[in-house]
Amino acid sequence: MKKILGMSALSLATVLLLLFWLTRAGAQQVGEVNTVFKLLSPNDKIVVDAYDDPKVAGITCYVSRAKTGGYKGALGLAEDKSEASIACRQTGPITFTKPLDAQEDVMTERISLVFKKLRVVRMVDAPRNTLVYLTYSDRLIEGSPQNSVTAVPVDRANKIPVK
Repeated sequence: MKKILGMSALSLATVLLLLFWLTRAGAQQVGEVNTVFKLLSPNDKIVVDAYDDPKVAGITCYVSRAKTGGYKGALGLAEDKSEASIACRQTGPITFTKPLDAQEDVMTERISLVFKKLRVVRMVDAPRNTLVYLTYSDRLIEGSPQNSVTAVPVDRANKIPVK
């Protein structure tokens, strides 16, 4: 077997798959639907993942995105499309662990082996006491303008603490 940087190709593929799965540790898959049938390899699909906001208890964001199948997709080598949609909802009593930044990344997930990431950013709309969540993808060289936004109003009696 061919050696790459002192590792066999099989060992390298195993390490890359492990790294891919570790970057998804915060996501919980809710479901998926197939979009393109592939006879001998995984199908292309749309997946829906749930992410709990790490600094705001009681808010969960649901992100749907395309996931490329085929042999490259199975090995974690495919580059997924830059299209995603987001819906964040109150799923319990809203509490804040500490003051929030006016804008910060809530979640980042690799959607290609090296260069492309799917991001969810939380913004605080203080005058309206609302949390705004934006999803988009970026790339080392060129990102995509495709994005999706959602907002979760917080009861005025529960003022959002901002740094």
